Amino acid sequence: MMREDPPRGFDPVEFKKRTETIQVAMAQEGLEGLLLMNEAEVYYFSGFQTPFWQSPTRPWFLFVPVEGAPIAVIPEIGAALMRTTWIEDIRTWVAPNPKDDGINLLYDLLAPLVKSQSTLGVMKGHETGLRMPLGDWERLITRLKGLKVKDATKIVQTARMVKSEAEIEKLKHICRIGSATFERLPEMIRPETPLQEVFRAFRTEALRQGADDVPYVVGAAAEGGYTDVISLPTMRPITHGDVLMIDSGCVWDGYFCDFDRNWAIGYADDVARRVYNVLWRATEAGIEAAKPGARACDLFNTMSRVISEFSQQSGDIGRIGHGLGIQLTEQPSLASFDKTVLEENMVLTLEPSLSYGTGLMMVHEEIIVVTACGGRLMTVRASEDLPVLFA
Repeated sequence: MMREDPPRGFDPVEFKKRTETIQVAMAQEGLEGLLLMNEAEVYYFSGFQTPFWQSPTRPWFLFVPVEGAPIAVIPEIGAALMRTTWIEDIRTWVAPNPKDDGINLLYDLLAPLVKSQSTLGVMKGHETGLRMPLGDWERLITRLKGLKVKDATKIVQTARMVKSEAEIEKLKHICRIGSATFERLPEMIRPETPLQEVFRAFRTEALRQGADDVPYVVGAAAEGGYTDVISLPTMRPITHGDVLMIDSGCVWDGYFCDFDRNWAIGYADDVARRVYNVLWRATEAGIEAAKPGARACDLFNTMSRVISEFSQQSGDIGRIGHGLGIQLTEQPSLASFDKTVLEENMVLTLEPSLSYGTGLMMVHEEIIVVTACGGRLMTVRASEDLPVLFA
């Protein structure tokens, strides 16, 4: 029986609540305004969703005042789509215009902050970027002489970490699509299938299962394991003795899943089986430990203790999990340095990894939502033992 898709988009009440939440944080930080310019944040606070972000030609801006509704400052080409969102104040220019790509409009909007000696929030920290020409930013700040600018990264990322029920429904849906795709994949491949064709089969099936897009598919296949986890596919065929891994980020209505699966081709040696089982149990420990009040680093330490049963050496990928939502990876990081306190309705990937043998590694990944009782799986749990295909 087919499941009915959740509703697309959000009720305007959702965006109003998000805006009010960030405005409380802004007031506490002494910010009179917040200037956003990256796809995720513009979408999160406005509902403006388009693949046109793939073009680097035009900048897009959303200004959130400490009181009242956000204001869009965008190229005219996006005005009709922005008018379908809850945003009413939309200021546009004809773009591209390298001499003035929205700079005069931004100046008019922000100049009152200078006169009132107010502070503007801009995201400057980890996992952020200035999505406008640096020269334009410097020209704008020079014109706004005396404007105080403060880093707003923490308050925006903190607001986005805790998902609403509507967001969780979308994430559950794309996780079901990803899980169904992984379940079907072994039926669509054979020994000696080129890795490139394996990836293509995965993408095709994910779209058939209902994904809007499959922008992220990486992985590898090699004897007894693999040497990296971010490769694009080659025409090398999957062969007897390989361990095949696919890691995928599928999208539905702007929300990502991000998890992987491992299979042995033909047979699995004892080392590969043991590594897989250690990672499965590390993930299980992480699921149980993911309770409100625990810290991101606590999950890291919990999973690392299980990994240490096999080796003191992790997969050396810097962290063993992260947040998930409208971006493939979000805050927090499940790493020793991250002291973020978990709250109910945070959505996380648990991604323990291990290095072993002569340069081999293995990664195992699941998606959970934090509940009062611990992590609740959003993906269909991988088997406890390394699956063997074509035995």
